[in-house]
Amino acid sequence: MLPRFHLLTGPPTLDATSLERVLDVLRAAAAGGGPGVDAVQVRAKRAADREVVDWTRALVAATRGTTTRVIVNDRLDLALAAGADGVHLGREDLAVADARALVDPGLLIGATCRRPEHAVEARRDGADYVGVGPVHASRTKPELTCVIGQGVLAAAAREAWTIAIGGITAARVPDALAAGAHGVAVASAVWDDADPPRRAQEIAELVHAR
Repeated sequence: MLPRFHLLTGPPTLDATSLERVLDVLRAAAAGGGPGVDAVQVRAKRAADREVVDWTRALVAATRGTTTRVIVNDRLDLALAAGADGVHLGREDLAVADARALVDPGLLIGATCRRPEHAVEARRDGADYVGVGPVHASRTKPELTCVIGQGVLAAAAREAWTIAIGGITAARVPDALAAGAHGVAVASAVWDDADPPRRAQEIAELVHAR
């Protein structure tokens, strides 16, 4: 089963405190007995390579034996070095086809898509899922001003397994799933909340209720 609830790491630094913060959220989201957070995407564009690898290894070790998968954003080399479960590739990262040619079939590969034709291309090239967005304006990536909306999300969902991203909040999860998305990816909705574990649990329940 492909991960449905993706949590992007929010802390700006990769240290023991931020690791424990992520693990607190994972434990809370699974408290209801359901799958909880299916995947954690390690997004740390400003961190040094070694820091990303060491922190990701610690996260992989901490989640071993659970259903949560660890995915590294942008960098296939760092994902492999850390023993992660997958990599998520942006539009300007290594091409999906090239990444797929380098790894075992079991490694998850996600691809960022802005239009339905991107989803067709990513599926053809071997992506397991596509992250489609920004569906709404995003506080995490304010530079992405071209909001795609529900229509593009629905069209992309007809072409590939789709994860809705960009401005996704608990209130917006039902609409994303109704549009055909397989799941959602969130960052600010959890990390900017006064109670991140509680908010993650709420989103997990909404995602897995359908």
